Amino acid sequence: MKERIHNFNAGPAALPLSVLEEIQTGFLNFKGSGMSIAEVSHRSKWFDEVIEDATARVRRILKLDDHFHVLFLQGGASLQFCMIPMNLLPEGRSADYVNTGTWANKAIKEAGIQGKEVKVVASSEDKNFSYIPKEISFSPDAAYAHITSNNTIKGTQWASFPNTGGIPLICDMSSDIMSRPFDPSPFGLIYAGAQKNLGPAGATLVIIREDMLERVPKGLPTMLKYTTFMEKNSMYNTPPCFAVYTIQLVLKWLEDTIGGLETMEKANREKADLLYQAIDESEYYRGTAEKESRSVMNVTFRLPSEDLEKQFVQQAQEHGLVGLKGHRSVGGCRASIYNATTLEAVKALIGFMEEFARKNG
Repeated sequence: MKERIHNFNAGPAALPLSVLEEIQTGFLNFKGSGMSIAEVSHRSKWFDEVIEDATARVRRILKLDDHFHVLFLQGGASLQFCMIPMNLLPEGRSADYVNTGTWANKAIKEAGIQGKEVKVVASSEDKNFSYIPKEISFSPDAAYAHITSNNTIKGTQWASFPNTGGIPLICDMSSDIMSRPFDPSPFGLIYAGAQKNLGPAGATLVIIREDMLERVPKGLPTMLKYTTFMEKNSMYNTPPCFAVYTIQLVLKWLEDTIGGLETMEKANREKADLLYQAIDESEYYRGTAEKESRSVMNVTFRLPSEDLEKQFVQQAQEHGLVGLKGHRSVGGCRASIYNATTLEAVKALIGFMEEFARKNG
């Protein structure tokens, strides 16, 4: 078996090794069932325990009260781009969106396809999405305000969430959910594709506040209504069982091994601070995001030329450091250092960066 490498992929991304080992141990005979977790019925006692524990752990870790419902859906964050306005933006109302890059743009586009009225109340497009807007005037009559908490492509992140003046905040947290503590009370809905900080691809976590469910129109297709999944405990149809199981184990690791979000945030900041320090102290590497808006999850940087960037990515892979190529839409380099990426991996990357700069500078 090949030795495991340091995984900096943006998603699907690194998973905790202990979680993978636990999956491996029980994969052929899950909980004495005589079946794999990939084989057990979603109506069985075995899977009931999985999804109930995953739900309970989301609630505990994020400190959610009884006004919130925890759902496990499919379709990724991309399906949520259309489900949110479809369910939560009534006729005659408008919604505020903050445009901080590709994923926010896609959310805005999907609302527009439905003929919904959207107001882009702030944007960082003027500087190539290299920062998070600060002074934002939200519309007092908006149905909701939508933001993307962390921008994987441009490497920016909201250091703190904006005050919307009581308007329900809706947030795409796909790439930084469970990375830090926050107050959930202002949020009407939170959604996150699992494949970055929660588990494998195939499941989407949706956290929706009770009052938002009252907006869901009756005439929507059954599979596109949040109420459908709330009423059936995420099991109106067959859920992505293996993905939910892995999410449960990742949440268990985060809660029982790491010790919760405060400890996780401290570890994440240590990793990010070390990597940004190495970039800032070098005359060879250049960060692309403005310092006050830098992401703790996705560190984006450039080298002196595109040819050197190609060499950097190739040679890094040969040294067991994978996933460092920037998104195809922007180029450059990117190190995604999600929860499961270890401090050891970051230190190995910094060592390689220093050696590459010495040889090619």
